[in-house]
Amino acid sequence: MQTHSEKPMNLRKVISLTMLLSFALCILTSIVLYVVPEGRISYWAEWRLWGLSKSEWGNLHINLGFLFLFAGLLHLCYNWSVVAAYMKNRAREMKIFTASFNVALILTLVVGLGTYWQIPPLSTILNLGHSFKDAAAIKYGEPPYGHAELSPLRSFFKKAEIDPVKAMELFAKAGITMENDQETVAAIAARNHLTPKALYEIIKPASTAIETTLAIFPDEPVPGFGHKTLAEICTEYNLQPAMILQGLARENVTALPEQTIREIAGSVNMDPHAFFTILHRVATQQNK
Repeated sequence: MQTHSEKPMNLRKVISLTMLLSFALCILTSIVLYVVPEGRISYWAEWRLWGLSKSEWGNLHINLGFLFLFAGLLHLCYNWSVVAAYMKNRAREMKIFTASFNVALILTLVVGLGTYWQIPPLSTILNLGHSFKDAAAIKYGEPPYGHAELSPLRSFFKKAEIDPVKAMELFAKAGITMENDQETVAAIAARNHLTPKALYEIIKPASTAIETTLAIFPDEPVPGFGHKTLAEICTEYNLQPAMILQGLARENVTALPEQTIREIAGSVNMDPHAFFTILHRVATQQNK
């Protein structure tokens, strides 16, 4: 029974408050997704924040975004007269390109185009996000290859260069249980209450990979390539830093050995993959 102190529900207020709450939560999920590790690392190390995985945070962000959009459209309908008043000149005539609208449009274009062309400080915001992800890659470690946790165990042994016989012996010694070698790494890890990374650490001694001092420069960026410094790349692939710097200079790229690949790409307003193409060309020319 409704008391005299209670008022009937006001739909306009419900819409406004829904838009406010969904907007606040979208800010939260945006911040989380800004700092969350890359997918290959999140799933490999089973990264979680407040009990939620990267995928769950992403799902929340999408649905809260749709709720905010829906509430925003309804809010616009209810307040169209106010919005329309913003687009009228002093003579009260409808005019879209008013001074206020033009400023809003310019700000939007500056952010949009500045992001596309990687212009500071917008590129700085993106690079800061990448630095969080690079730090996470160092903290949690890289998988042997992208989304290795989804591979059946037999395939994982082959791709990660693991001796199956020795690996199974190590699993038995550690008390790891599984159905068969067609079960995925993620499923086996979950069955044994481990992360895929922890499972891999158990069988890592069974690796058959041969370490060489003359690694071949990859045709595509390997996981974690972006957070390595140019000096580390030169050491890993037996490249002469001075010659690489000279080659990059000829490509109009100024770099320092202590800069990471991602930092160098950002400093020249270039996509990291585009910079990798240039670095690959320079490295290949040196090895000829």
